[in-house]
Amino acid sequence: MKYEDNPRSIKYHVKQYLLNNANLFKGKKIIDFPAGNGVTSKLLKEVGADPIPFDLFPEYFELDDIKCKRATITSGLPLEDHAADGLICQEGIEHFSDQFGAFKEFNRVLKPDGLLLITTPNYSNLRSKLSYLLSESERFNSTMPPNELDSIWMSQQHISSEIYFGHIFLIGIQKLRALGKLSGFKMKAFHFTRAKTTSLFLLPLFYPFILLSNWITYKKNLRKNKDYDDATKKAVYREIYKLSINPKILISGHLMVEFIKEQESGNVFTDLKSKHKEFGTT
Repeated sequence: MKYEDNPRSIKYHVKQYLLNNANLFKGKKIIDFPAGNGVTSKLLKEVGADPIPFDLFPEYFELDDIKCKRATITSGLPLEDHAADGLICQEGIEHFSDQFGAFKEFNRVLKPDGLLLITTPNYSNLRSKLSYLLSESERFNSTMPPNELDSIWMSQQHISSEIYFGHIFLIGIQKLRALGKLSGFKMKAFHFTRAKTTSLFLLPLFYPFILLSNWITYKKNLRKNKDYDDATKKAVYREIYKLSINPKILISGHLMVEFIKEQESGNVFTDLKSKHKEFGTT
């Protein structure tokens, strides 16, 4: 069975998303990065989009009728500003050492209101939380923590000086949201993929404590933060709180998050305030 037809694979859920939203992609320029073997680019073309694939190692790309170019997130995508209507980063963000820089680069190449779809192994589900507690690894009892023996997935210095790291930079829903917001994106939707058995087992045991702990934190920070008005604090902290207690996020095997570009990344910090005393203030 092909990965895109196997419900256990994230490629299946991306395929279903593209098929269900074909009208949004038809005739649109969509970046596929990292493109891998080209499955997503093929699906994009089938729903009427114009795929623009990039990968650190385009040698893996298997399609003959679409050209995949070499690109690295550290050097930036070889595109003009506002070149695309959308970007799909499927199973890529967990490999990037500079994730904030990646978000800013995604913002640069997207048009206003452009769509950004990110999928990544869910570091916010209960199995991952327990695994980190027990061994600081991705999967307890089976996977070692990130290390120099297992976490170098590809190093071909004669092709590229960049290293394709393994899951060294796993990321959860809260950090995804924060990096997106700080680079000019708003989170539009979380798409549930499939549940992890261990997380399902842990949910009834830990959910009351998750609710209580996050509610206390939410209320405490509403009182503590004096830098912003109540409406702003409630809007931001309420969104964070809801993500923290979302049962689907707590059991889902993957994060599949849809963002919309709401402003240029360079404009984000004009309305934000320093938590520490700013220079020149008394």
